[in-house]
Amino acid sequence: MILAQEQGANMRPAGRVKEIEAGLGFAGKEGTLVLTNKRLIFVCTNEEGEDLPIGYYADEMLLYTEVEDLNSIPAQAPNIFISLEGASLKGHKEGLGRPSLEVSWHDSEGDHDVVFTETLTGRRKRNLNDWATIIQKIKDGSQKISALPGIPSTDTLEGKVMYVLSDMQEKGLFEIEEDVESEYGVDLDPDEVQAACDNLSAQRILIKYSDSSGDVYYRRASPLGGRTNPTRFQRLYHDLIVVEPTINTRTQPTRIK
Repeated sequence: MILAQEQGANMRPAGRVKEIEAGLGFAGKEGTLVLTNKRLIFVCTNEEGEDLPIGYYADEMLLYTEVEDLNSIPAQAPNIFISLEGASLKGHKEGLGRPSLEVSWHDSEGDHDVVFTETLTGRRKRNLNDWATIIQKIKDGSQKISALPGIPSTDTLEGKVMYVLSDMQEKGLFEIEEDVESEYGVDLDPDEVQAACDNLSAQRILIKYSDSSGDVYYRRASPLGGRTNPTRFQRLYHDLIVVEPTINTRTQPTRIK
């Protein structure tokens, strides 16, 4: 069961020297960090790249993997599978205040100690450093994991919407419409898409949000509740500058509250 995802997570070996190197731009490996009820999975196969603006004159390439379900993850290197049962975790903040999760574990290949750091940072209730507390609660059985309603069949528009939102990222109506049209080769009416999303929201399968400008966004409900996943179009914090990425006119940046 997928509980949360962090797209664009950067993985590097633990240690002060490696932290300094990362701060100087010697990046580690980027991908998507997935939390399930049994393990952490770092997925870095079939990556997609997206340029997000940094300031007025530069871009930063965000690398991530779309994870729609656990069966879509290749079960071999370079992907990393970490059992929660034997893992030791610490949440902290790296340079520039970026939330990070340090994970230590032992497997057949020996001892490992790595740090996962957020690339996308914005206003949300839970960040990557909060995963340590959540995981500890999962391990000791005190974390509430809610059962979610059944997902509609992809024969329906509601089912198609749920499929393109299976990465658990917040998306606006135009992005959902484009994703469904691209995935299924259909031509949709925006009003039909909004009606489907609102119907799913009424069933508490999707979570609906509005920002201060009135723009509406949807995200697949998490068994953990709350808002644990950012969008790729959130604010980036880079070199102490807060920037709203410039994106195409059919997609609006999301504010996480």
